[in-house]
Amino acid sequence: MPATVIVGAQWGDEGKGKIVDLLAQHSDVVCRYQGGPNAGHTIVRDGETFKLHHVPSGVLYEGKVCVVGPGCVVDPELLVRELDELEARGISTADLRVSGNAHVIMPWHVAIDSASERRLGQLQIGTTRRGIGPAYADKSARIGIRVQDMLDPKILRQKFETALAEKNEILVRVYRAAPLAVEDLAERVETLAARLRPYVADTSLLVDHALNEGRRVLLEGAQGTLLDLDHGTYPFVTSSNPTAGAAATGTGIGPTRIDTVVGVAKAYVTRVGEGPFPTEIQGADHARVRELGAEYGTTTGRERRCGWLDLVALRFAVRVNGLTSLAMTKLDVLSAFPELPVCVRYRLPDGNETSEFPAHQSDFHHARPVYESLPGWEESLDDLGDLGDLPAAARRYVAFVEDALGVEVCMVGTGPDRERILTSRGLAAVAGSA
Repeated sequence: MPATVIVGAQWGDEGKGKIVDLLAQHSDVVCRYQGGPNAGHTIVRDGETFKLHHVPSGVLYEGKVCVVGPGCVVDPELLVRELDELEARGISTADLRVSGNAHVIMPWHVAIDSASERRLGQLQIGTTRRGIGPAYADKSARIGIRVQDMLDPKILRQKFETALAEKNEILVRVYRAAPLAVEDLAERVETLAARLRPYVADTSLLVDHALNEGRRVLLEGAQGTLLDLDHGTYPFVTSSNPTAGAAATGTGIGPTRIDTVVGVAKAYVTRVGEGPFPTEIQGADHARVRELGAEYGTTTGRERRCGWLDLVALRFAVRVNGLTSLAMTKLDVLSAFPELPVCVRYRLPDGNETSEFPAHQSDFHHARPVYESLPGWEESLDDLGDLGDLPAAARRYVAFVEDALGVEVCMVGTGPDRERILTSRGLAAVAGSA
């Protein structure tokens, strides 16, 4: 049975966790394929809020195998803390599996990430300072430490000695930070390794067997398309590939094993950190959207920048991910507005207009949105049964997006609770393949 990919179609924070949570009901395996604890998913279940960072959203369902794939980077201390918190709340983590090939975020990665951002000053990228970028950099430089290395104390100490010979020089000489001691670090990580050992597995083989047995596999990305290292708004991006093409490499299966790609997008847009943002809202409406949407980071608590829906960027996400359908979240937030601007084109510095995402960063940095205004509905979206029950103006808003993108909107979120999702008939096909 083919796998299904869930991918963020904007700058992250689109509500992917809620969509994964919904589709996990119909899945057997849920796998994170990239990213680290800089990305979080917030899920509200029966009035309880769960904030997940490493662990895939399917963990809230008993009996679902949850996989942290080799494309991820793992902070062992944060992962152990997350496991303990879930267990304390009565959520079993027995079916979690972590790839031995996933790379490990070490204290020097966090220290270098934070010091580098401070040193950049006004030119800083706006990272979460969780060590993600430096960990992926070491992975690419082939000097990284993997989860499987944690299980062999001899190999681990050798790698620490090699790494710290360089990293301590950088910390002390470049960033004026304190050096790290091999022995202290090794003892600390060995304790964490003992806790994580039962979870470590060959996850590529696990997922392959599941697919061969006809089990339903859901592949979950972190962040979003516009933060992709290769296709996003570089350099204001993450250090991995959130786009759907990375789901195969980040899981360890072939691309022919995937046939459904569901993009997740808010009914408006948000982004965290620095970088250009053409549809960013100005004035009082910005604060209004932020408060109505509770737009604060799951992991960091940082305020998110809010903008009107950008169909140029969303069309780009459809193209680079090969989206087969779209889930639209937080439509209820727009219920407060009598008129809703939607960006349909960009006006470039040379005066030309385009409906396609600019390939040159200078064009994007100076692009100005061209809006079409749609009427708002100013009605509550509570207690609706399906998409057909939406107010007429809300239905037109959803249909406008579908027509502009050529992709069906199969789900619409109308509130934070997991039950506040309206579905179309097309969802049956998505859920069936998941």
